[in-house]
Amino acid sequence: MPDYQAPLRDLRFVMDEMLDYPAHYARLPGADEASPDAVSAILEEGARFAREVLLPLNQSGDREGCLLEGGEVKAPKGFKEAYAQYVEGGWPSLAADPAHGGQGLPHSLAMVLNEMICSTNLAWGMYPGLSHGAADALRHHGTEEQQATYLTKLVEGTWTGTMCLTEPHCGTDLGLIKTRAVPTDGGGFEITGTKIFISAGEHDLAENIVHLVLAKLPDAPEGSKGISLFVVPKYLPNEHLPDADGNPGERNGVVCGSLEHKMGIHGNATCVMNFDSAKGFLVGAPNKGLACMFTMMNAARIGVGIQGLGLTEASFQNALAYARDRLQMRALSGATAPEKAADPIIVHPDVRRMLLTQKAFAEGGRMLTLYTAQMIDIVEHGTDAAEKARAETLLGLLTPIVKAFLTEVGFEATNEGVQVFGGHGFIQEWGMEQLVRDARITRLYEGTTGIQALDLLGRKVLMSQGESLKVFTREIHKFCQAEEGSSELAEFVRPLVKLNQEWGELTMAIGMKAMADREEVGAASVDYLMYAGYVTLAYLFARAARQARMALAESNDDAAFYRAKLDTARFYFQRLLPRTRAHQAALEAGAEPLMAISAEDLGLGFEI
Repeated sequence: MPDYQAPLRDLRFVMDEMLDYPAHYARLPGADEASPDAVSAILEEGARFAREVLLPLNQSGDREGCLLEGGEVKAPKGFKEAYAQYVEGGWPSLAADPAHGGQGLPHSLAMVLNEMICSTNLAWGMYPGLSHGAADALRHHGTEEQQATYLTKLVEGTWTGTMCLTEPHCGTDLGLIKTRAVPTDGGGFEITGTKIFISAGEHDLAENIVHLVLAKLPDAPEGSKGISLFVVPKYLPNEHLPDADGNPGERNGVVCGSLEHKMGIHGNATCVMNFDSAKGFLVGAPNKGLACMFTMMNAARIGVGIQGLGLTEASFQNALAYARDRLQMRALSGATAPEKAADPIIVHPDVRRMLLTQKAFAEGGRMLTLYTAQMIDIVEHGTDAAEKARAETLLGLLTPIVKAFLTEVGFEATNEGVQVFGGHGFIQEWGMEQLVRDARITRLYEGTTGIQALDLLGRKVLMSQGESLKVFTREIHKFCQAEEGSSELAEFVRPLVKLNQEWGELTMAIGMKAMADREEVGAASVDYLMYAGYVTLAYLFARAARQARMALAESNDDAAFYRAKLDTARFYFQRLLPRTRAHQAALEAGAEPLMAISAEDLGLGFEI
């Protein structure tokens, strides 16, 4: 069975030293409880829960899967008991508003816990995962009555939430949805339709499941402008329920029709949900549902990016342990373990390449998510209007990068983990192939990489005339300017200066091309996003290198950690950052190589 140790030392480096979380929390209104001692205790207890409770259920849950009987779903053995411990420990309420029963701690702290959960049992983590987004959507857009009915239960974890968007005939293009909402005399709506790919749509972990459903009113405009949002509970709650016998309420007209048979995340119930005149209640204004749902979708997108990070870390830890023990051949420079029959494979350069690729993406991804988490904290709790506006701009820019870049490199990293194991990585018992299968979905749900790329380049950058990008590139520029006289950081600062300037130039060039041909945006978008991801991590690794240099200049007992941080930064700059050259060449090639061949000619050479 794979093992896992929460990377607490690296977390503390990023949080306390590099991003100065203690000062960040001290400035946040209502974050008084997030003292260094409290944060440390939360991290350690979260690490224990993830390793001791969730990790042992990961492989068994994958093998067992979920069971559907009569519209009711049973999660794998142990999942329900683990969820009860999760609720009893107060984990669902960690960052929620105290007005609704939450603990009021910063969102960034909950995101750290989420990484640990994703590293140990991604399928289990998806059951409570969407509840936070559902609560946020209702907090921002729900009526007082809806908040009173649903928020406390969602916050405490007694109920869980889902997001019901996709339908059999349409995926990302939500303007095509067919689910209908017909007004009733009682002020509610009857919801009828079918939704697919609904994560945790039905299960036995919680008392009730609160579905947030996109549907169209009878007089709705065509397309996405005619979408409304409705809250549709599995059981219809009232003030007298649950009753003395524990019955949660009247069963609503929503049922799981089938479970998807999937490549991975077998322990999570991915459901086809049938709504048959189910009672629903409008959230927000009519025909404005997509804007309401985006509150939940953006939180989910960052959560999926953290899934990519968590799986990267898990794969790296186990590949590293295997590489230290597995004996195979001798080092090219001569035996390093002459007393043994062969040397451990960690001595071989190509194994080092794979391990360092995993390590760099894990540490870089952690810096990115925790940097982004600070923006979330400021947007949610900040009091300075200008600071909040800046954080909101950065959050909008970084969200598609977090989601798409970290899942793309996460899939690469889990594949490298299998490769380190060789043939054993392909065997189920080692658990490495499960990480690959689980990682594959992260590039798809909550918006594919292509959709995130269009959002980044089209909506966030070009539609703002590049202003959102400038907010970030100015920050990078200020950092480089402050360190331009440092000979010790020159190996990081000089290439970063060049790439930061180039990023703006590439953006302008794409924008000019797009004025003549809008296909240029779609043709460049994925390479643009990957380019942006590599440059963003370069900035963060440069900051990490500066912090490591400062620490090494002082007398401390952790010099090896800081030297390893510098070595990882060098590896990233010298072996991974050059990938930007390929992405630059591809996006500069434009749309013509993609669109010149007709759809019909693509299939020449075989019959369809």
